[in-house]
Amino acid sequence: MKLAITGCNGSVGKQVVLLSLKLGHSVVGIDVNGPTSLTDGNYMFHEVDLRVYEDTLRVLQGCEGIIHLAAFPSPRDYGVSTHNSNVVISWNVLRGAAELGITRIAQASSVNVVTMVYSKEPHFDYFPIDEDHPCLPDEPYGLSKVICELQADTIVRRYPTMRIASLRLHWSVPDKTKPRSLPVDKAKNDLWGYVKEESAADAFILAVTQDDGKWSGHEAFFIVAPETAVEEDSRLLRERFWPKVTITEGKDVSGNKGFFDCGKAQRLLGWVHRESFLEE
Repeated sequence: MKLAITGCNGSVGKQVVLLSLKLGHSVVGIDVNGPTSLTDGNYMFHEVDLRVYEDTLRVLQGCEGIIHLAAFPSPRDYGVSTHNSNVVISWNVLRGAAELGITRIAQASSVNVVTMVYSKEPHFDYFPIDEDHPCLPDEPYGLSKVICELQADTIVRRYPTMRIASLRLHWSVPDKTKPRSLPVDKAKNDLWGYVKEESAADAFILAVTQDDGKWSGHEAFFIVAPETAVEEDSRLLRERFWPKVTITEGKDVSGNKGFFDCGKAQRLLGWVHRESFLEE
């Protein structure tokens, strides 16, 4: 499959490129920062500003699937740059895919569609958090990700053969070292979560290549490790930091179990978090 990977020089993007090539796909890498040092006969890099629609169309031409990661990854100054750039880029990619007849897209959303670490006052209705949880961000990065999901809802109504996965990634890291090093009180607004970069890459590739008919249209998926990055018991963490947040009946948040329910990704994508995917 010929895959366009935007944001290919980012930390997750690099892993998506490597795994795609390992699985036998040909890759068109796209980033505003370049060039890349990767040399592979099945890899071609383009330095492109995806805020320009005509350039977006040109670079996506001939691709069969898109993995869209290009975006500002934080609110930055909490002004306009993150929001405005992210929503223009995501719409250009989705609208370009529709115009070119590309029907398989996976785009990077974020756990920050929920009020989390970037929010003024994080709020959670229940644990573990799943895709039914309200998305009410109060900051520009989370808002840009809510909008990219709304854009996907919109485009599949007009182009019903398109299938789009919005993957709500947690903090994407090479390993647990950095998230584990944070004091538990400082990590509480992130719910002590993370996702391995390689495993996030696996989710993106599954989202565009898996074709067993289990889903269509646009779907959002949380992509988070099933365990927290810290050693403290999750039940005690909830009691200490989030005592008013209830546990959904039939669910368990104890031991090292995480505060997110990624069952939907497992059911529809066949994705499970792996600590060492590329080495297998």
